[in-house]
Amino acid sequence: MLIDSWSQRGGVPGQSDRSWSSSHRLLLIGTAALTVLVLGVQAFASYKGYLGPVESLFGDYFLVPRSATMPWVGLALALVGLNNKERIYAVSAAVVIDVVVGAIRWFSGGPLTMGTGGTWVLTAIAVYAVWKLSGERRLSVLHGVALGALLIIAAKVAETWLEITILVGTDVWDEYVFLADQALGNPSWVMGQIVDAMGPVGAAALDWIYVELPVAVIVVALYQARKGWPSHHLLRTFLLIGLIGPIFYVVFPVVGPVFAFGPRGFGFQIGDYWPNIVPNFDFASPSSLPFDDAAPRNCMPSLHTAWAVALFIHSRSGPWWIRSLGSFWLVATLTATLGFGFHYGVDLIAGAVLCLTLDAALRDPERGWGWFRVRLLIGGSALLAGLLLSYRFAAVQMAEYPAIFGPLLMAVLVLMSVAYFATFFARPGTALAVWGERDGEWDAATGESPGLPAR
Repeated sequence: MLIDSWSQRGGVPGQSDRSWSSSHRLLLIGTAALTVLVLGVQAFASYKGYLGPVESLFGDYFLVPRSATMPWVGLALALVGLNNKERIYAVSAAVVIDVVVGAIRWFSGGPLTMGTGGTWVLTAIAVYAVWKLSGERRLSVLHGVALGALLIIAAKVAETWLEITILVGTDVWDEYVFLADQALGNPSWVMGQIVDAMGPVGAAALDWIYVELPVAVIVVALYQARKGWPSHHLLRTFLLIGLIGPIFYVVFPVVGPVFAFGPRGFGFQIGDYWPNIVPNFDFASPSSLPFDDAAPRNCMPSLHTAWAVALFIHSRSGPWWIRSLGSFWLVATLTATLGFGFHYGVDLIAGAVLCLTLDAALRDPERGWGWFRVRLLIGGSALLAGLLLSYRFAAVQMAEYPAIFGPLLMAVLVLMSVAYFATFFARPGTALAVWGERDGEWDAATGESPGLPAR
């Protein structure tokens, strides 16, 4: 035990240097790959006349930030490796910059927004870490800076990617998804009427919760990193979902009920039905629907659902207020995705399965890669593929036999959830834990196996 502790503190000669060298190489490789990706997306965006990530970043630095909160979210992550004095200096500088630059922008006729301070100070922290710090402290600060910068850049790339989904998915498959959703009782129509009944104040609050999901994610992530970055944390899953999920947008183009069946279709919609009237006409032969060049094809799967499920899962190990935050944001996000007509119910099931599959690839890295993990990845991938194929090729049957397919859809979600729980959360000694290969003693206070390395 003493040797392990001494080793973790760098007591073994050369170990710290080797760890830093390996992390340094990984950081350089990741930075190079990210730079190539961003420049490639920018080149494509410029060719097509879209706003690219480099132009958007330039706006954050010198013009009008695209988001007022994302730069501050990135800055919050960069503060993790700093001491309290450095944090006070960084936050104070960011506030002053935002006030001064915001005032100049406002008096020059621009919008009243913020974000410039967060971007500038985030960059300054990176320079400070490279120039002034060394060893593990430098690595810790750069870790937070890299995560913050990655979140900001990912948001920039996502904006361009949504334009690409429109370019590639000229026709959308909403007729198929609408039919498949009848197996669940058209929950978007139901929730749409509920949100309408909430009035403008309730809808505005729900909209803020939906849009500002990253704020809740950062709160949980910062709690997880309160004693340093653990081996697995929420941001890893959040970013992986953002990397893998959008691929499905071009594979399965869907715009959502408020566009395809509601008032935001701008003449391309099937009719103005959502949310008060469920269409009752013959869809025995559903087909692709040509759609406009404004609505992104970003429904299948619901990434907001995937992110909210990840937030819920990672909040379970926190105190009551963290758990309450995760539960509240999950329920509110699901309500918003359906109640604003952005998603069908089947989108949410696919998003939840996607989240559980990807988090299974990352969680408990100390346990390595055994069959317990591989089977979850294979099973989750197979279930997700089966869902998408059924939505596309069995939609008519799903609408005709909701009493069969509705429970089957819910069974898919339950099956994946139970398998995930058994693998990572079941109490050792129980039948679920035996199946999930969770061996070792159980610490009721921490919910961890004492034999595992500290996380």
